[in-house]
Amino acid sequence: MRRIEIFDTTLRDGEQTAGVNLHLHEKLEIARALEQFGVDIIEAGFPASSPDEFQAVQKIAETVRGVRIAALARSHPGDIDRAWEAIRNAAGPRIHVFIATSPIHMQYKLRLTPDEVVERAVEGVRRAKRYTADVEWSAEDATRSDWDFLVRIVTEVIRAGATVVNLPDTVGYTQPQEYAAMFRYILERVPGIEKVKLSAHCHDDLGLAVANSLAAIQVGVTQIEGTINGIGERAGNAALEEIALALKVRQDHYRAETGIRTEHTVRVSKLVSKLTGIPVPPNKAIVGANAFAHESGIHQDGVLKHAATYEIMSPEMVGLSSNRIVLGKHSGRHAFREKLKELGIAVRSEDELDRLFAAFKALTGKKKEITDDDVLALFVDMAAPAEKYELLSLQCAIGSGVIPTTTIVLRLPTGEVRTESATGEGSVESVYKAIERAVGQPVALEDYRIQSTSGGPDALAEVYVKVRFHGLTSRGRGVDNDVVIASAKAYIDALNRITLRLPAAGDDRPAALGAADSGVVTG
Repeated sequence: MRRIEIFDTTLRDGEQTAGVNLHLHEKLEIARALEQFGVDIIEAGFPASSPDEFQAVQKIAETVRGVRIAALARSHPGDIDRAWEAIRNAAGPRIHVFIATSPIHMQYKLRLTPDEVVERAVEGVRRAKRYTADVEWSAEDATRSDWDFLVRIVTEVIRAGATVVNLPDTVGYTQPQEYAAMFRYILERVPGIEKVKLSAHCHDDLGLAVANSLAAIQVGVTQIEGTINGIGERAGNAALEEIALALKVRQDHYRAETGIRTEHTVRVSKLVSKLTGIPVPPNKAIVGANAFAHESGIHQDGVLKHAATYEIMSPEMVGLSSNRIVLGKHSGRHAFREKLKELGIAVRSEDELDRLFAAFKALTGKKKEITDDDVLALFVDMAAPAEKYELLSLQCAIGSGVIPTTTIVLRLPTGEVRTESATGEGSVESVYKAIERAVGQPVALEDYRIQSTSGGPDALAEVYVKVRFHGLTSRGRGVDNDVVIASAKAYIDALNRITLRLPAAGDDRPAALGAADSGVVTG
């Protein structure tokens, strides 16, 4: 069996999903989950983009020790130096340097000649090589590049010291046969290609990211890059869970394996979904709610007689085994702690466990049975950092024939406490208008979504919103038994995420260097 290394870029390319803005503690939780999932490399971020991004990459590098940590850098000396500063204390540091190689990118974005691009690529690899032996080089938009130019530039970066060469389908343009042919062309013509790992990084604009990644494996690629749930720019990336299960279920075909612990698949998928606010489609392969559901009578009959009639993998393979521990109001700390371990939730102190257990006990007074999703929702909600805006109280008057009216008491980042009231067409609108009045700045709601953590009238409500505030967009999340309060929490969470990205008072620097400003696309 060939060993395929899994390079996870959920925290870098995945976070470039429109509206996603993860806090440091959320990135750490995802990184720990990815470590348990068994990925080989975590691309923790792009340190040169902002001080917050640098801090997050540095913290992940220092904390997550069982996996290699990569940092992205353009072929600029400052980017590469900053990347190394962030990951220098990682157990296995990798600098991932890239430059675009397609004619359209070189001419219109970089405004460089092909010779200048080769020169910059070589200089970037050499500079990264001063810091670490593990240097990955990527040809952004490789699939729209001239293949002979790719041969030339790949030859030069290998001579400069690159140990991994990534040829991404940055805009999701190529077809599986074309992608495989490109790699064959490189393998046959680049001297020294056997000295490096070849990597594939595919986007899903035409829905072929997973198919293209698997086609690359068949012609000799030994590293696959992607994200959990396939999140990322535009239509997203190759979904790593789909690739991992395809290789496991069809080992007879691919003759390749990964180090992925597939029993953690559903858990890491749910964690990423909750923290990013991006729902998993019910019919999504592997992790969708309907992935193992059978409604047709013929299918049900077949599965009941023998599961393999319609299931090519077992639910247990991806972590959908039945609960071993059922939590309720009589459950103690020991059972609760074991449930946290089962879900892969890392509690960092007894104080944190106490607060989480207290929240769990409070919930048992409202719900008879606590599900895994409930526990995960409580953990995600409690792990949030201290608020900038804090909801102190909320009172909402609603009813048939009554104009919905909300009064809120909100603490501002300055410490000032404001009380405001507002009416609306519905209760949620009245809440959001009252919050906007208290904030004193215009806030635009761009998306609103609500779901329950489980069935039944006592289910927790999870609300996800997307708002625009101070010219910036962010998602927010709120959890509560009451839909109105969960809606308020989500709205305020989104405001706080944006507030953290704003410059400090008197600081005229930009809050952060965004993907468009940085030149980062995804490859």
